[in-house]
Amino acid sequence: MLSRTADNIYWVARYVERADYLARILEVTLRLTALPLAYVGSTNEWESAVATAGCGKAFHARYREASEDSVKEFLAFAPSNPSSIRNCIELARTNARAVRTALTSEMWDVINGAWLELKRFDNAPGSREEFVRFLRWVQETSLRFDGSAYRTMLRSDAYWFFRLGVNIERADNTARILDTKYHLLLPAHTHVGGPLDYYQWAAILRSVSALTSYHWVYRESLKPWLIADLLMLNPKMPRSLASCYDNLVRYCDDIAEAYGRQGPAQRKARGIRTRLSNLKIDEVFQNGLHEFITEFISDNNELGGAISRQYLM
Repeated sequence: MLSRTADNIYWVARYVERADYLARILEVTLRLTALPLAYVGSTNEWESAVATAGCGKAFHARYREASEDSVKEFLAFAPSNPSSIRNCIELARTNARAVRTALTSEMWDVINGAWLELKRFDNAPGSREEFVRFLRWVQETSLRFDGSAYRTMLRSDAYWFFRLGVNIERADNTARILDTKYHLLLPAHTHVGGPLDYYQWAAILRSVSALTSYHWVYRESLKPWLIADLLMLNPKMPRSLASCYDNLVRYCDDIAEAYGRQGPAQRKARGIRTRLSNLKIDEVFQNGLHEFITEFISDNNELGGAISRQYLM
């Protein structure tokens, strides 16, 4: 496979996954701001949404403060934000069009249909209900695209590069949302374990479709260290860091076997997975959750760079 083709497939997956993630972040922020003031307290959930998306500097260069209207516009529709939902879908479609013959017809129909449907949202939805419907549409588009890939793609290098893109992006997103909750959402004077803490953690779990899974696994009330354990170290949770890296090692090895040689990407993926599999959540909290996640995000970015240098250039 040409490196240019592999690069397009890899980034199609990343952009669709990123659009889905931003939709989830915006939906959970709307859910939090809809809580009674007694639960919400003085925290600014919209500022947290910008921080979670990793575009705080670009946002504040354009807006004076993080309000509902400014954050919704910037993260969902702004042409000036390269990672807005609109731009993610358009860039995914551009990359898909460049490798049209490497995708199945079902995958192309989903992403091209989403791009055409996006034109209906030239003007941002006026009401919260309309905006929530837009966010649900984005999530459904991601599910349909991922499902069509899983059901219809030949298990070859095209599929493996697609799954690498999904899992690199998903690991980054899960780490960011967990870090943002732990450090930004809960005000310093608010009791950990209180009503605000509980509703924020529940909203975070809903944002990654993990609330029901949490209760199945732990059968306890929401506890921060158990939530972190589920989203970081539990390989059975599809969006956990451990699950993403099980998949990344598998697909890196599949590519290495097909091409007849290993390289830095395989070694980096295995190293991160080994660290996750040997880690206990108590150790993470003792050494600092924020510090661990910051290092993980850096390592994850390094793996993305290793994949690009080894295969996509």
